[in-house]
Amino acid sequence: MSEIQLPASTAQKNRQLLATFLRSRRENLDPIRLGMPHHRPRRTPGLRREEVAQLADVGVTWYTWLEQGREINVSAKTLSAIATALQCNEAETQHLFQLAGHASPASVAAKTCATVSAHGQILLDSLNPLPAIIQSLHFDIIGYNPAWCRLMNVELETIPQSDRNCILLAFTHPQWRAAIADQDVLMPHMVALFRTQMADHLDDPRWQVLLERLMAESEEFRDLWPRYEIRAIDNQVKRFYHPRTGMMTLRQNNWWSAPRNGDRLLVYIPNDEESAAALRSITD
Repeated sequence: MSEIQLPASTAQKNRQLLATFLRSRRENLDPIRLGMPHHRPRRTPGLRREEVAQLADVGVTWYTWLEQGREINVSAKTLSAIATALQCNEAETQHLFQLAGHASPASVAAKTCATVSAHGQILLDSLNPLPAIIQSLHFDIIGYNPAWCRLMNVELETIPQSDRNCILLAFTHPQWRAAIADQDVLMPHMVALFRTQMADHLDDPRWQVLLERLMAESEEFRDLWPRYEIRAIDNQVKRFYHPRTGMMTLRQNNWWSAPRNGDRLLVYIPNDEESAAALRSITD
């Protein structure tokens, strides 16, 4: 886990914010719920510093210095132990790492690869027969409706969840790829989107993992990557091919989720009457 180099003024400010965050978390924990002994009365709510140090297996003096915002080195392993001791959730753990100048831990990154929520699936199902998916920041398919599977002519249930990534499937899955028309335009476009998204989140190790996999499994991706093209996500018209109906032209519409974690809803609407009729024939 690499440490992020910050300007001196920013690092000092972050140390003070880190100290404030640690004190706030400690003071909001219930020592009884955590099974801590209560041999003497507590003057302040929450855990004592020595109790956090004990739970995290660090020195009391060292932890006190950390809460005081002193300039000390903190390893990613120690930060993870402190986050566990303070009962931090995923967002709080990421915040803790950012303030300490570390990239987000891989364990947190892995946990965020979640499935669609119940409300998200209701939304997807209500949009049927319009093809729709919910996609993560990393282009992972979190949720989908039956119309999307009909459009791509692929049953996503048969694909391992770890492989349900729109860019990965576009470059490595023959049947998925067959549904994509205008590949000479769309494939470079996907690579440019990938590069843009990755550049905005260099502290997230999942991007490098996905990049290495694409480079290893797709010669076409390897050829396109050096172009260094940059593209933003936008609504666009796409053409799809289905063996039963031929070509369809649909407009991709994007909506982002409220938590601002990068998840977005993609809904595909027919762009003309012929495409609407073709879509109905495969989704009815």
